[in-house]
Amino acid sequence: MPELASAFRPAWWLPGPHLPTIWGKVLRRRAPVHDRLERWPTPDGDHLTLVRMGTVTSGVPHLLILHGLEAKITAKYAHGLLLEARKLGWSGDLLMFRSCDGEVNRARRFYHSGETTDADFVIRRLASGVPDLHLVLCGVSLGGNVALKWLGEQGERVPREVRRVAAVSVPYDLETGSRYLEHGFARLYVRHFLQSLTAKSLRKLELHPDLCDRERLLSAKTFWDFDDVLTGPLHGFAGAHDYYERSSSIGFLHRIRVPTLLVSAWDDPFLPPPVLERVREIARGNPQLHLEFSRRGGHVGWVAGQPWNPRYHMEERVIRWLASGK
Repeated sequence: MPELASAFRPAWWLPGPHLPTIWGKVLRRRAPVHDRLERWPTPDGDHLTLVRMGTVTSGVPHLLILHGLEAKITAKYAHGLLLEARKLGWSGDLLMFRSCDGEVNRARRFYHSGETTDADFVIRRLASGVPDLHLVLCGVSLGGNVALKWLGEQGERVPREVRRVAAVSVPYDLETGSRYLEHGFARLYVRHFLQSLTAKSLRKLELHPDLCDRERLLSAKTFWDFDDVLTGPLHGFAGAHDYYERSSSIGFLHRIRVPTLLVSAWDDPFLPPPVLERVREIARGNPQLHLEFSRRGGHVGWVAGQPWNPRYHMEERVIRWLASGK
């Protein structure tokens, strides 16, 4: 495990872990850089939406981004990554997980932290569509968990077109992260996400009245509550604990066989530091894992520079690392 020193210098005007976390989502200005949306039918009769930039070309790096929980087509960190890729002449896609493209998907199921079949479908379709494709992946938060779990599941079977991967602010241990978010200021993050998830689930209940217990859904106050009533049972798990246990990427890290950069901050408000210590210990046994854990940065934050000229260290760093594998 090569552990890399972080060059991140946090913005003085965004102290602590929460302000840089909130800044990127609420106050950052970032115009979308995609040029089209494409809808891809899935084998089960549903659809996935790709937010596309440029043309996939043989031999030219193509970036595929897997987004975080409840991201939108306009997710600022995703378009920041796409912009950095475009500066290098790359093409790129943001895969919108089911129901995150602004439309309630047709199938009963949603997406979740351990659902890797849609990512596998898109990766393999991209890999088979262009000769000599140079594919690099970046998974962010939930999408990072999906990327790492997929890499571990595939092991040596990852398509050869996948050259490098970066995983950012990953909730490696879903149960520990869920419980960590039940305390203090972090409960505001949970409230924000549950508003979106519950509203979406109620719309889905109109299509599938037996989806879950409506009253339990409406009373959910934590991720555990929500995942125990809906995410777990809907997707074939016994409940929240079973879902977290079988979906956490920390159990798949040892099987990854593609050079992968793990980017996290020790002050991430979504995950306690002991989890990163466990990740570090596991990574010592796998030379494909490259750790870059900064002291500060928040969750998908890493804001640097001045108030009138902010810079987004993570996006620059991830693309630079993915490019170094050419």
